[in-house]
Amino acid sequence: MFISRSAGAEKILLDDFTDTPQSRWTFISDQVMGGISTGHINFKGDSGQSYVEMLGRVSTENNGGFIQFRSKIPDMDLQGTSGIFMTVKGNQQRYFVHLRSRWTVLPWHYYQANFDAEESWKEIRLSWASFTPSNGWLPKITDARGLNSVGIVAFGRDHDAQIAVKEIGFY
Repeated sequence: MFISRSAGAEKILLDDFTDTPQSRWTFISDQVMGGISTGHINFKGDSGQSYVEMLGRVSTENNGGFIQFRSKIPDMDLQGTSGIFMTVKGNQQRYFVHLRSRWTVLPWHYYQANFDAEESWKEIRLSWASFTPSNGWLPKITDARGLNSVGIVAFGRDHDAQIAVKEIGFY
């Protein structure tokens, strides 16, 4: 995992998709549970910038409805962070960040926040307070303690997905 703190610790960069990102990021679809959504991720470079792009078709048929790419969050000091930032672009659709933690034991447990991916690169910031638990038994996220993975997800409705991320981290 690529980890870097910027000056003044305003941002902690988790990944900028350089240096073998395919070893850190995994594509997952609802096919693991019988769904029929399809897709893939590509690691690309454009004008000296590296990024990951997810393309696919989300289908709610057969109790499905998601595609995602996910990475583990290494054990690191995230004390004092307020949320997640990403630089993204896409096809003007709504996407989600799913966080898993030491409390999300079952596959359908996660914390979710949404964002819209515009056609041009844009930084998105999602505060810890914007994440809602998928289950009422999960505690709310108040800080980054216990987080163990992050996923970028096309979810919940039939649609074509096209999203690119060139950096992701914590602020």
